[in-house]
Amino acid sequence: MGSGVILSIDRQEIKEWLITILTALVLVVLIRTFLLDSRVVPTPSMVPSIQCWDRLFVEKVTHRVQGLERGDVVVFVPPIQSGLKDDLIKRLIGLPGDTVEMKDGKLYVNNEPQEEPYLAEPIQYEFPIITVPEGKMFVLGDNRNRSYDSHEWGFAELDSVKGKALFTYWPLNRMKYWR
Repeated sequence: MGSGVILSIDRQEIKEWLITILTALVLVVLIRTFLLDSRVVPTPSMVPSIQCWDRLFVEKVTHRVQGLERGDVVVFVPPIQSGLKDDLIKRLIGLPGDTVEMKDGKLYVNNEPQEEPYLAEPIQYEFPIITVPEGKMFVLGDNRNRSYDSHEWGFAELDSVKGKALFTYWPLNRMKYWR
């Protein structure tokens, strides 16, 4: 007879491993569903702030508790009129009641010119003054001249926001905290 290794299976150890794995899976599902999600950005619409294929964490809680502010980078469900299906990530420019206008290469919110150091380049189009309706938001990509956003398809629903950008974690040389 050859020598063999006898595997001893300890039922208690297997039970502990299964409980640990199950607990980890439940925590991952709860965290991803209610607190934090990971996103990959596949387009250049937010360049230079977010590059193509950057990976970032999106937190899903504070906008529900504290509300949204102009300048937040938000992930939201695109409006039907955009013809898009996948969630979008854009900068929140106008909230209900705000007026938005673009002229002479500059963005105006409530008739005030906006300082936007994050833009890829000056705006190369004009957009007539509009007022953001109740329950809506006006969003633009930071790469204004190459972004399919509110200046083309109109307003998005405020309640379509899934979360706010929290942290770019990949690639490592572009790590950034968004608050």
